[in-house]
Amino acid sequence: MTEIILNAGNASLADWRAIYRGANARLDPATAPAIAASAAAIERILARGAPVYGINTGFGKLASVRIESDDLATLQRNIVLSHAAGVGDPMPVPVARLMMALKLASFAHGASGVRPETVAMLETMLARGLTPLIPAQGSVGASGDLAPLAHMAAAMIGVGEIIVDGARVPADKALAGAGIAPLALGPKEGLALLNGTQFSTAYALAGLFEAENLFRSALITGALSTEAAKGSDAPFDPRIHQLRRHAGQIAVGDALRGLMSGSAIRASHLEGDARVQDPYCLRCQPQVMGAVLDLLRQAGTTLATEANGVSDNPLIFADTDEALSGGNFHAEPVAFAADMIALAICEIGSIAERRIAMLVDPALSGLPAFLTPHPGLNSGFMIPQVTAAALVSENKQRAYPASVDSIPTSANQEDHVSMAAHGARRLMAMAENACNVIAIEYLAAAQGCDFHAPLQSSEPLEAARALLRARVPTLQNDRHFHPDMMVAATLVRDEHLNRLANLPGLA
Repeated sequence: MTEIILNAGNASLADWRAIYRGANARLDPATAPAIAASAAAIERILARGAPVYGINTGFGKLASVRIESDDLATLQRNIVLSHAAGVGDPMPVPVARLMMALKLASFAHGASGVRPETVAMLETMLARGLTPLIPAQGSVGASGDLAPLAHMAAAMIGVGEIIVDGARVPADKALAGAGIAPLALGPKEGLALLNGTQFSTAYALAGLFEAENLFRSALITGALSTEAAKGSDAPFDPRIHQLRRHAGQIAVGDALRGLMSGSAIRASHLEGDARVQDPYCLRCQPQVMGAVLDLLRQAGTTLATEANGVSDNPLIFADTDEALSGGNFHAEPVAFAADMIALAICEIGSIAERRIAMLVDPALSGLPAFLTPHPGLNSGFMIPQVTAAALVSENKQRAYPASVDSIPTSANQEDHVSMAAHGARRLMAMAENACNVIAIEYLAAAQGCDFHAPLQSSEPLEAARALLRARVPTLQNDRHFHPDMMVAATLVRDEHLNRLANLPGLA
């Protein structure tokens, strides 16, 4: 298994992508002195006897309640148990593991006051495949992702459930089976574990990586649709895009032109084509998909910054033995990034669906109605286009910005929140919808190109067709359509399709 070594503040998007895709994560040993110094500072702060939020006081609206030294361990255990109040389906294991790695990276700065043994336990759980079962609903994205992170912390103290090899196991039994003693929380450690934006950030990063895959796959299916409709590659001329200057548009124009380079289908209608201009869904791909790329890159920049920072409260400064209360737990940057990703996913699917609709319409594509050799007796791609339309409309409804919402919590002490958690959580479902739209376009575009035989497209586009045709034959007469769609979706979802060409991405 690949292993990503995390330092304080310098993990790349590629590192987080690798962890999401299954790599293990652990901290660089060089981070140990800062972590130890932070824990030692907690002891010195306590020795002074002054009230310090989250260390010897209550939480939220109860911050003015002083906690005596004999109850400090109980205080930290209580915050974990009381805050583990999530509901809903469990986090997917890859996202939960990414969240744990993000928490490790935050602790690496030595600003959270956790002990080295607490950090080591998180590392061990990741290395041994012990993933806390975390209900995915219950965070408003401010004062940290309290409920979901509390479920993570609860598993560490032997409460709740842990997923081991795909099975749900009581946390105490799972830890015992791995030879791990439940964690006894020290001062501030419960708060440090459950305060932060790691749940929202993990989901937003997962959505970003899925969107990146969809974006690249949609460039290939978009080029294939252009070929199926015998569209022009003139709109992809670099001179057009250099004049507008948007980096994403320039990159997409170059990618589409490269994907179609050497196509015999394109060469067949370079001259004598009565059509002056293609529909926007073909002609404006650089402008639309380029804007999507720019948006994803901007979101990626925000999330990379968030992933490498510290969103705990209070923050411990070991050099001065200070505990400073602030608001780094407020996930507004993540909420904005998630909203941007949602818009991007929505548009990837939206323009792809328009290309499917264009291909099934003989008045626009010049192809047989609904891409079947025998329309009437056969319905061909009639209903897959309807399915794509339904999925796109569902994504449009989900793309409404989450960040514009807020609701007061904790008796109005926490009176403005980001809603980053569900803003990020919706991205996985949106990506799955868009994946199925791209899969339908993949099938439709390949079917359209089949009608141009013996003419062939370019080398990368023929490779894309061959990848599909190895599993899904040309549609001659109506058959059970769903299995074809599932095969195509697997090729898109598992990145088989976008590996066929060197295409632009987040970096």
